[in-house]
Amino acid sequence: MQMISAEMQSCVENCLNCYETCIKTSMHHCLEAGGKHVAPQHFRLMSTCAEICRAAAAVMLIGTSHHRNLCRVCAEVCEDCGQDCERIGDMQECVEACRRCAETCRSMSA
Repeated sequence: MQMISAEMQSCVENCLNCYETCIKTSMHHCLEAGGKHVAPQHFRLMSTCAEICRAAAAVMLIGTSHHRNLCRVCAEVCEDCGQDCERIGDMQECVEACRRCAETCRSMSA
């Protein structure tokens, strides 16, 4: 069994946390809050963020060098999602999860 580095393990954990946070926030907080929280562009961005995070974690766990490309895109999407959640407001947990994931994914894409 191939072990992954501590840095990659941290990134996997941040990706999975961001996935979980975006899903829970969008399906519970955003749907219940309504208004700008469920604007199509925002809601799609949160779903995209969740799915790219899940995919990035999976590719890192698989152990292929293609994780660099996926992590680069994941960092970009997480950055966009975090900014949009901050713009809308009352979504600090999501903002923080997106920022942590973006930071570690950037390092994995280098």
